[in-house]
Amino acid sequence: MPKVKIPRKSTTIDMTAMCDVAFLLLSFFILATKQKPPEALAVTPPNSVSSKAAPDKSILITLTKDGRAFLMLGDDTKKADILSNINLTKGLNLSPAELKKWSKQQFIGVPLSQIKSSLALPQEIPAAKLPGIPLDSTKNELVDWLKSVSNVYAGSDQRKLQDMLLIKGDNAALYPAFKSIKEAFKKNELFKFRIVTNGEAVPVGSELYLNPPAKS
Repeated sequence: MPKVKIPRKSTTIDMTAMCDVAFLLLSFFILATKQKPPEALAVTPPNSVSSKAAPDKSILITLTKDGRAFLMLGDDTKKADILSNINLTKGLNLSPAELKKWSKQQFIGVPLSQIKSSLALPQEIPAAKLPGIPLDSTKNELVDWLKSVSNVYAGSDQRKLQDMLLIKGDNAALYPAFKSIKEAFKKNELFKFRIVTNGEAVPVGSELYLNPPAKS
């Protein structure tokens, strides 16, 4: 008897639908992923065993190893109000267009007297070339910035504001600069803030290891 010939079928698979799904998933993850907020300058903070995560929208003060201070107003819903408040209270005489341009900058790192001239430049000055916010004992402008922050958040939950206040200092920064930052908080009656550190494991046999805090 003649052999029955089995018809051959094509092994080609249409991958169009699968590619569409893959690109849709990729687009979803790109849009949904929370990006790490930019930093004024890279610093190396000290280590600690704390593992509490910083809030997404923070008011971050960065202190470099050479003592320069930078401020980032992470809460975009309040940022424009804070800039408008310090413009009014310190008499910077910025126009609405200048305030709008200022609000698009990621961080503040120049003295108040140089704000208007820096906004007139066609390009933003790189952070490495900025002088930072003055922290001198005779001219601690961080006091003014925190005053405007307090003014804008006045009447709201102060515990929420305190949770948003972060300091990220380089491990090699000298203490007098950090003391000036603390004085700025104290003069504005802000007595609680958090310090950003690099996390590390709890040393085996330490008091914290033997008696870990209860989880809330």
